[in-house]
Amino acid sequence: MEAQAVELGATHIISLLGIEGVPDTPLGIDPAQHLHIEVDDVPASFAGDIAPTEAHIQDILDFCRKWNRQGPMFVHCYAGVSRSTAAALTIFCHFNPGRELDAALALRRAAPHAKPNRQIIAIADQLMGLENRLQEAVDTIGPGTYEGGPTPLVELSLTL
Repeated sequence: MEAQAVELGATHIISLLGIEGVPDTPLGIDPAQHLHIEVDDVPASFAGDIAPTEAHIQDILDFCRKWNRQGPMFVHCYAGVSRSTAAALTIFCHFNPGRELDAALALRRAAPHAKPNRQIIAIADQLMGLENRLQEAVDTIGPGTYEGGPTPLVELSLTL
């Protein structure tokens, strides 16, 4: 994560990690611009998993509202498949209201492996008052083609 965030020139980071632990903030990035959300990729098979909550998603939305968009935001989880893609899609939709399907299609083009976490998407949909449009958009793009192994860095432009 650290090398990719620095390579991208990130000014803000969102880390969505549970049992994987809390990552250090890369050198050169203000620790106040690094949000850690302690959440697991539920449903999973480990006792004590932390399911996404409304408070988690509200923290993501609050953090992105403070972002001045003068540099990239780096959003990551352990595998780069579910939690991070759901959070990135949430942020993408926040900045492109009414364009949920376009945002989901852009995510699919940039990340064929994406399988956005359904709980994060459902909560984000509700908090942003999207009347199930975000959930329907994720249904439309399907589960992705993740086959394990390292996932590539996904870059999305926030303007559709």
